[in-house]
Amino acid sequence: MKILIHLFLLGALCVFSMAARAQSGELTLNHIAIYVHELKQSTAFYEDVLMLQKIDEPFKDGKHTWFTLGSAGQLHLIQGAPANITRDKNDHLCFSVVSIEDFIANLDRHQIDYTNWPGTAKAPTTRVDGVKQIYFQDPDGHWIEINNDTSLKK
Repeated sequence: MKILIHLFLLGALCVFSMAARAQSGELTLNHIAIYVHELKQSTAFYEDVLMLQKIDEPFKDGKHTWFTLGSAGQLHLIQGAPANITRDKNDHLCFSVVSIEDFIANLDRHQIDYTNWPGTAKAPTTRVDGVKQIYFQDPDGHWIEINNDTSLKK
């Protein structure tokens, strides 16, 4: 009987804890929106090079493409940006992969140039924690980092 009471109390504590977190205003990422110049070109890039999966978007106006980012949320491309905006590498999206070498091979297949942080072509940066990273730009010049940091999946 004591075990049942303890299990009941533990269950009640879990429910109370989840309810408190939900009411605390804890933020959850919903989506990232990227303003692009040529939607078709950017959609092909994110679908083919980054291998993101398109999902249904409600606008159906030819100016939006939505991709799933799994539990992280969604990526929305929105057409209408001016062409040739200069972008700083410090302002970037970052995705982690299990094998950076396999991802680099994918970039090479698509003839996408990549650099390390200082800008050396075709050379990954190795951070002090051992994570390898590369940088490249989408068709609108948005910077993207790919690294092999899988610590968030643990």
